[in-house]
Amino acid sequence: MKFWTHKDKWHSSAYNTLVCLIGCAIGDFGTILYFQLYTNIKSILVIMPIAIINGILTSIILETIILLKIMNMKEALKTAAGMSLISMISMELAMNITDIILEGSLVITLKSVIPVLVVGFIVPWPYNYWRLVKFNKSCCG
Repeated sequence: MKFWTHKDKWHSSAYNTLVCLIGCAIGDFGTILYFQLYTNIKSILVIMPIAIINGILTSIILETIILLKIMNMKEALKTAAGMSLISMISMELAMNITDIILEGSLVITLKSVIPVLVVGFIVPWPYNYWRLVKFNKSCCG
């Protein structure tokens, strides 16, 4: 049980998860809001994969920008792109599924934003902690 008791790693993994959440939410929410406001497309099967891809891309961009403080552009981009897709995909799926459960569709509402973000944070956080403890791999330097 000692594996799960590293307080400093919980703090670091929470920071890493938060950075990823911010990046993912920018692309994910932006995509959903675009479809909600500017198109007649309401299909979850169309919107969800695009929102997930955009969320992952914006997360990689944000992590690259943060890593530029400690490494050059090529290394920062490679490190950010090499971060765990498992974490990003689980975050994106958790966010989108929560939105669908709460709203019946992929839409941005005041009622769903906070729960979507909370679930998007909680779901990948233990995995990010495990990865940090086991491999000493962090997304944000």
